[in-house]
Amino acid sequence: MTDHKEPQDPKEAADSPVTTRRGVRSFVLRQGRMTEGQKKAFERSWPKYGLTREDGMIDPREVFGRDNMLNLEIGFGMGRSLADMAEAAPEQDFIGVEVHQPGVGALLKEIEDRGLENVRIYSIDANDVIDLCLPDACLDRVMVFFPDPWHKKKHHKRRLIQHEFVQRVRHKLRVGGILHLATDWENYAEHMLEVMSESEGFANTQETGGYSPRPDDRPITKFEKRGETLGHGVWDLLFYRTN
Repeated sequence: MTDHKEPQDPKEAADSPVTTRRGVRSFVLRQGRMTEGQKKAFERSWPKYGLTREDGMIDPREVFGRDNMLNLEIGFGMGRSLADMAEAAPEQDFIGVEVHQPGVGALLKEIEDRGLENVRIYSIDANDVIDLCLPDACLDRVMVFFPDPWHKKKHHKRRLIQHEFVQRVRHKLRVGGILHLATDWENYAEHMLEVMSESEGFANTQETGGYSPRPDDRPITKFEKRGETLGHGVWDLLFYRTN
């Protein structure tokens, strides 16, 4: 396993800005304090499960001690869904990316409570993870679930799913690897479908060229269940790398 540098104190980390080398940021860094339980989990478990920009380009086989199916989730929120997936598939490995420190602490607590050994975490901009930390063709699946929709038209340029981002993700997927997107904003779903349908090196898993049924291995979040009771739709898109 790679030796990791411990990040700054969780309290300081929660208050400090997350920098990005790219001009337009696709996320808002939500301020918030860790609970006492999240902070203690962070202090105990970050040295083992945390990955940093300073680690440089990782070798996933070295990080996990094996060569298994490797998943990347970008923006795991409070981490419950990622923990559910990792617990349900112990034969697979998972890397999660989240800039919100309470979410990182919450996932570390889930890892401890469930005894998970197949999860590692970055708490930096996903762009840096893709560009600086992951070797090409190392991922079997990339998941982006319910990213910020930036629903105002003037903010659409901030949406994460854009042609340039998708192409950088493509190079990190092995040929045949899956990019799985999900959103509960219909306009963003339409945008995602347009971007992916026009993206070089990707093909829709659906022969009809539309949205996909929710795969059984994507957990339904509390937020999603609440939305369903209010009549909100959810759209999944699964595209695979062709070359």
